[in-house]
Amino acid sequence: MLIPRHIGPKYGNRVTVKQIARYLNGPVNGTAKPHSRLAFAFDIDGVLLRGKNPLPAAKEALSILDGNNKLGLKIPFILLTNGGGVSEEERCRKLSSQLGVQIHPDQFIQSHTVLKSIIHNYVDVPVLVLGGQGDTLRRVAEGYGFRKAYTTLDILNWNPSIWPFHNLTQEERASVRPVDFSKIQFGAIFVFHDPRNWALDTQIMCDVIQGIIGGSHETNHTRKPVNLVFCNPDLIWQSDFEAPRMGQGAFRVAFQAVFQSLTGSTYPYIQFGKPTEATYNFAEIMLKHRLQGVPKSSLYMVGDNPESDIAGANTAGWKSILVHTGVYDPHRGPPSHQPTHQAEDVAEAMLLSLPPISHRVRKLIHDPEGGIDKMMRRGALPGASEW
Repeated sequence: MLIPRHIGPKYGNRVTVKQIARYLNGPVNGTAKPHSRLAFAFDIDGVLLRGKNPLPAAKEALSILDGNNKLGLKIPFILLTNGGGVSEEERCRKLSSQLGVQIHPDQFIQSHTVLKSIIHNYVDVPVLVLGGQGDTLRRVAEGYGFRKAYTTLDILNWNPSIWPFHNLTQEERASVRPVDFSKIQFGAIFVFHDPRNWALDTQIMCDVIQGIIGGSHETNHTRKPVNLVFCNPDLIWQSDFEAPRMGQGAFRVAFQAVFQSLTGSTYPYIQFGKPTEATYNFAEIMLKHRLQGVPKSSLYMVGDNPESDIAGANTAGWKSILVHTGVYDPHRGPPSHQPTHQAEDVAEAMLLSLPPISHRVRKLIHDPEGGIDKMMRRGALPGASEW
């Protein structure tokens, strides 16, 4: 992990996760078990993972935070992502395997988790659920408490002429539910995750909103408006491809462009996901017990996207660290939202989050022969209780 050039001259020093662990494993005064003064919220794609593969230092960094150090000190952390598409339980099982650390559902928030906070308004209301594969997100929605969740494939199965350019596969036919949608009055459309068939979903969204599907017996004056909710505003995101890919935010832009061309105006919508205040408030409420009383001023958001991770953290009163392993490319100019720190990767982000250490990092860099190991031997770094 190279020390960023903006901190000081390049002397070739490297700060590694092992050195951080050695520092954390150092002696502490007294016998009482220290308590962390910090807590972390990590984005996933571009911070901990690139596609399906863990980024260098991610596994070891999380392991250290999870208490894999001589002190057994657990530094609270949560995962806060605009990803989604499966249940929280399923994603946590996969992440635990990928990262080598047990990730529990109560420390994991994905883009559509926040919908749990508004389910009381839609328990028995027919809703259209978009995104993901097959009926996976219908089952996720039902797990949240939605009792009448339908998919665009259900509607296409009911009347294939709605979008004659897609023939249901055998697997898709097995996932649909036979319903007469002429009698269904939708109360809301929830875009849980990135749609797989933009054309089909855009057509059906326009039909539902305009009352073409499910509103034939009502006039424009008596029909209640359909609530439209997007769970992820990200225009782009970092996969294992070399350049960022379009996300749900791009689908929202495309849908609104089509709807405006048809009707003369865009359609009002509710936005969840980072950087919205609702998502950060939900994260604080849901995970308050895990943060162990750590104040906002000591909570760090570590992310790769200035528009979502950094902007949201800054607005919420958290500190923020922008890493260079994902969406943000420092060679293309300064970030659109200024973070508290910038770091090459997640290991350096951990180091820079330590308030007592920040000003001493500069001394480290100006001491090419000593480095961080020498500083630790001199006792120039704070004890583990200061985490």
